[in-house]
Amino acid sequence: MHRLRRLAGCALPACLLLIAAPSPAAPYKPGSDAKVLERVSARASDPRSREIESLRTAWQRDPRNPEPAVRLARRWFEEALAQGDPRFVGHAQAVLGPWWSEPAPPTAVRVQRAKLLQYGHRFDEALADLTAVLEADPRDAEAWASSAGIRMVRADYAGARRDCQALAPLTTRLIAVACAAYADSMSGKIDEAAPALDAALGASPPDTPAAERLWALTRLAEIEERRGSDVAAEAAYKSALSLGLPDVYLLAAYADYLLDHNRAADALALLMAPRGGAQEATRADVLLLRLALAAKAANDPRGAAWTRELAARFAAARARGDTTHEKEESRFALALQGDAKRALALARSNFEVQREVADARALLEAALAARDVAAAEPALQWMRSNGVQGVVLRRLEDKLGGLK
Repeated sequence: MHRLRRLAGCALPACLLLIAAPSPAAPYKPGSDAKVLERVSARASDPRSREIESLRTAWQRDPRNPEPAVRLARRWFEEALAQGDPRFVGHAQAVLGPWWSEPAPPTAVRVQRAKLLQYGHRFDEALADLTAVLEADPRDAEAWASSAGIRMVRADYAGARRDCQALAPLTTRLIAVACAAYADSMSGKIDEAAPALDAALGASPPDTPAAERLWALTRLAEIEERRGSDVAAEAAYKSALSLGLPDVYLLAAYADYLLDHNRAADALALLMAPRGGAQEATRADVLLLRLALAAKAANDPRGAAWTRELAARFAAARARGDTTHEKEESRFALALQGDAKRALALARSNFEVQREVADARALLEAALAARDVAAAEPALQWMRSNGVQGVVLRRLEDKLGGLK
């Protein structure tokens, strides 16, 4: 297995860029290689903590050796995705510091650098690194997966499909099918993509890594949700949750599903349940946003404090010049502040950078609220030219059509 916890764009993440911590484009860098980046409990009952401590110890012994540095940087990045805390991205960049500005660092360093660049929306630089890696070694599965993810975020579905095809012989069948299915679902083949991915999950061997199943199940849930197959979507979300792995993207996606189905109380229960309850959920800005939205819908008095905290975090991000949060801030401005004009400006700016379903939805909702049909045209054109399907997107398109 080639270290594929998830396809890099997956969500995808460039999809899960958080707002509260330092901008991922300019993470915290320690003054020396020996400086402690994060205190992680190494309790015997906590294998994740013990793993991080072990990797960090190996790196500290030889911080200019790329092999232990890459292992630790990769692990920090996985923590950022799992916990929704971009401080870990800063830690990962600090570990790669000796090679960060090199034009041609070691291959493994370059792949990890590309992931961190992608996290900060520096997509051109990330793809340049990955292209160089793949020209030198066409069998680098991690680089193909990362490239496919970035192309998905940028709506280059043909390019993503080619990357998935190159990845297929280098990874498991489940990851290969999930990669292709996600690209297909965004380019007019959603009804073929869902059963293909469902079948691959059903045929996956019992020893399939839980993280691999979680990624595939979350993708299946999103595809089924866009098809309007609510029963299948919720079943996939619950199966992914049952794996017991920390994953902020999964929680945010399922919370959105519950909010869309007028189940605010269920969304609150979901978000308050993980490990540390409210303290854990409010650590990740994307989850704090869902908490505030659910609280408003459920008339929960805790929502006022969560909304104030979000406002402070967005203001701090703006002061840093951080623009990686615009989709989430657009949703905040529209749903929690009632500021359609600002929401539309943020959604338009965001859609110029990344074009996934959530980005299009943010633009369509803001344009509808502002009664500005013309502003929605980039998202509508994206839907038409790629054959993007989704019941919520189509509903918004119909409502916008009613304004003409």
